[in-house]
Amino acid sequence: MVNNQADSLNEILKKESPSLYQMLSDKGKNAFFPKAGFMKQGIEAAGKKINATIGMAFEDDRSPMRLESIAELINLDPAEIFPYVSSYGLQELRTAWQTLIRKKNPSLQGMMTLPLITNGLTHALSVTAQLFSDPGDAIIISTPFWGNYNLVFTFGFDVAIKSYDTFTGKNYNINGLKKQLEDQKGKQILLFNFPHNPTGYTPTEQETDDITEEILKSAQSGNQVIVILDDAYFGLVYEDGIYKESLFSNLIDLHENILAIKVDGATKEDYAWGLRVGFITYGSKALTPDVCQILEDKTAGTIRGSVSNISRLTQRLLLHAIQSGSYATEKQKKYDCLKSRFKKVQETLKANKEKFQKVFSPLPYNSGYFMCVELAPELDAEKVRKRLLEKYDTGVISLQNIIRIAYSAVPEKEIPVLFKNIYQACLEEMN
Repeated sequence: MVNNQADSLNEILKKESPSLYQMLSDKGKNAFFPKAGFMKQGIEAAGKKINATIGMAFEDDRSPMRLESIAELINLDPAEIFPYVSSYGLQELRTAWQTLIRKKNPSLQGMMTLPLITNGLTHALSVTAQLFSDPGDAIIISTPFWGNYNLVFTFGFDVAIKSYDTFTGKNYNINGLKKQLEDQKGKQILLFNFPHNPTGYTPTEQETDDITEEILKSAQSGNQVIVILDDAYFGLVYEDGIYKESLFSNLIDLHENILAIKVDGATKEDYAWGLRVGFITYGSKALTPDVCQILEDKTAGTIRGSVSNISRLTQRLLLHAIQSGSYATEKQKKYDCLKSRFKKVQETLKANKEKFQKVFSPLPYNSGYFMCVELAPELDAEKVRKRLLEKYDTGVISLQNIIRIAYSAVPEKEIPVLFKNIYQACLEEMN
């Protein structure tokens, strides 16, 4: 049964953007942010001399009540960190992050919502799945893919994963994507993760144009295309000729039947994994100011119904970082470090190519935190992984016949040793 508040949102959505209404799941159609009842009464009481509506405790001086043992550890005004924050997220941070999105994607044109703040990227994906997928729907993802997609979509929302190989030879598998789009009609859900986990690959500029063209063809044929862009590692591109913006830039103003959903955050971009600050931003040619607000309301309502709101402290910490004069310089320094490790991986593989190719070969990689090597057919990746642990004091991830290497976590001087250990373990498993 649709709530009256949800029904009011849906009527506007059906009138102004019927294609976007059709993309919503049943739960998405039922979603709303409560603006009546307690919420409305609390808003009306805001700023009053005596306000006995909010479920918080205050000191006699009206500052947030707090434990000194916690407050003394944090060099911020208690009012910045202890009160509840809106389920939409801290308004200043939402605005600042939207400004960063436009700055980092200079070709971006078109209407988008303000970002909604989530408890990291996994939570953002879960909220997105709840709003736009029903049990029995399918989501198109290239393989290999991050294992959490199974937990979120398949186990969390009974959504089937339809996959295609990421690569054909050394190139992105455009034909694999095309076939999946041709095989499914009506509502289509796609997920792209660039730079890609686990392979560390971002498409070239030409491949990005080809991906965009296939999505446009599908929308033009009458399909409703929902494109989720997991931009967790955004900005970490290390080679020329690779697309340096988000696919969000290509899709946001492409067609009324396309909804681009940008999922990103401080987790990897700002090296703040434990702070759990993620964002959901919607973009589409079908958006209007009213529809933007409706999508924001439905998303905030979904967040409120699960975790209520996201840590004010972590939002404030990120906002302070963004507003600091050293933010860009600090990020450049970390980028340079990761790029140097990437180059060391390249140098190591090139210097040992003839030897290494007997037991493994690298999959295409050019960005992000990771790269993968594909093992010789006679090798078992899990056995190699265990040998590396037991004999070489080295940890990697095994995925079928692939080993994923997070060079982001390895000091540059140890990268040659890492590959030497993998090579030796493979040799021993072959003999």
